[in-house]
Amino acid sequence: MLATMRLARIRSFLLRNLSLRILAVLIALGLWFFVNAGQREEQQSMLVPVEYRGLPSGLIIVNRRPDFISLTISGPRTLLSLLDPGRLTVHLDLRGLTPGEADIKITPEMFRIPRKTTIDRIVPSQITLDVDQIMTRELPVRLSIKGQVASGLAISAIDLKPSVVTVTGPSHALRSVDAIDTMPFDVQGADEPVSRYVQLADVGTKIKLSTNWVLATVKLQDVVTEREFHDVEVSVRNSDHKFLLHPPHISLTVRGPQKTLASLDLDGSVYVDARDLGVGWFETPVQVDLPKGLEVVRESPDKVRLRLYRAKLEAQG
Repeated sequence: MLATMRLARIRSFLLRNLSLRILAVLIALGLWFFVNAGQREEQQSMLVPVEYRGLPSGLIIVNRRPDFISLTISGPRTLLSLLDPGRLTVHLDLRGLTPGEADIKITPEMFRIPRKTTIDRIVPSQITLDVDQIMTRELPVRLSIKGQVASGLAISAIDLKPSVVTVTGPSHALRSVDAIDTMPFDVQGADEPVSRYVQLADVGTKIKLSTNWVLATVKLQDVVTEREFHDVEVSVRNSDHKFLLHPPHISLTVRGPQKTLASLDLDGSVYVDARDLGVGWFETPVQVDLPKGLEVVRESPDKVRLRLYRAKLEAQG
């Protein structure tokens, strides 16, 4: 009986030792796989931020500059997994730059990466900066008109407040600019002065304006033109004698507002004045009654021959 118990204890001890040994072997194998897998060479690509510092006062970068650089890094997988793009930010010192193009090479030494890792590729490997001097100018505002005012009217004056704006930007962009345009200002069909705020046109992100809005007032006036009238009958005023006119009709040209001329009727408005004239032949100037704002610029002829007879005109009515 005692021998049987001792045998059972021995068997149990041997089984426990075997289990511990198997567990130890499994742990060792796991560590081996973990270490060897972590040491395996791999490649990883990432975008690294670029920071520009120290640009001298009075200068501006006018071309599009990259905000990120693409890096391809090789090394053990465990080390690559620890890389943080933010901590690899490349800081470019722009102190000492002058107007013109500046080429800055991007080298592996600019990046702090772990030992046993290597930078295989950098894109772009060079950054070109177009540096220009900042200029400030006072430029007039130019109103961009859209549409046509009402018929018979024309734009007489344009008032802008402010009429001049301060413009700051790259010198090469401002040297060729002679005015700052507005967005289209619609006057279609306007028959009275138009006044409202209008935005200045986009001049790009590199150019700064002292204001982006102006108050525009468009003033109107009548279109002044000329109209010709032919075969207009000449009448005789201030005489009750029979008469003869030679010629009895004339042609004339009248200048004035287009709207007034369009409806002008000269019937009875063209005459000679026979006041204080006796019987006989007379050469007398032709006169024209016109509404205010109109004037005669040509008459053909400007004088007619008038004969007054002794006989009286028959009473009308």
